[in-house]
This record gives sequence, structure tokens and C-alpha cells, in this order.
Amino acid sequence: MDHPPELIVEAPRVWDRPVVSVPVLICLSLVGGQLPSFSTAANLYILGTGGGLIWVGLSNRVPRRPAPRRLPSAALWWLLPVTVFGVFEGTTFVLSVGDDFPTFSRLADPLLEDHLARSAAWFAWLAAFWGLVRR
Repeated sequence: MDHPPELIVEAPRVWDRPVVSVPVLICLSLVGGQLPSFSTAANLYILGTGGGLIWVGLSNRVPRRPAPRRLPSAALWWLLPVTVFGVFEGTTFVLSVGDDFPTFSRLADPLLEDHLARSAAWFAWLAAFWGLVRR
């Protein structure tokens, strides 16, 4: 007896459920929040967690959400400020301008001195990256 394809629903895998993925992201962010900013250990941890999420995303282990067919025209207006911010941030970083024109990361450093705030920033980064991986 064959069923129409629209009636067959694949159950979410264990790591795709928020009950599993959110605590894993919390644990990863708590570890990352303990590392000092811009240290070798922090950079290696960023590369390791990001690489791991990319690997999971490129494998067929995580069911993908459908991507939007086309970006709405209102989304294009966000491209202008994001591009200006990216060019400004990249230029000030490459030229090492210093305190005259500090980068965003340098401005955020006093806010991220606390381990709890740094862990919260890690969690936001990991959650956003996990959402992108699932696309």
C-alpha cells in the first residue's frame, strides 16, 4: 500500500530538537566565554566550533529548512548599511588605525570583559550560525 508523498513526514533527528541542540550550544558557549578575547585558544575554539557546525551542515545529518525562493525587495535595503559597516570595519582593522577610528570589536571589548556577557555573545553567535547551518 503506497502512501502519497505529502503524508510521509520524517521525524526530526535527536540533535535537531531544541531539547538537545540548545543545551549543547549553551555548553559550547560557556566554554568559549571562559577564553580570553583574541587569544590563540579562543581563535582555535572559534575555528573548531565553526568548522564542526559547517561539517554537520554539509553532511546530510541535519534536516534542512526550505530556503526562501527570493529575497524580498526590502531586504536589499539592508545591504547598504551592512556593506558600509563591513568596509569601514575591514579598513580600520587592516590599517590598524587604533583609537582614532576603533573597530566594533575594540568598542565591544569593555562590554565583553565579564565571562557571563562573553558567554551570552558566544551563545548568540552559535545560535545564529546553527540557524544558518540548517538552511
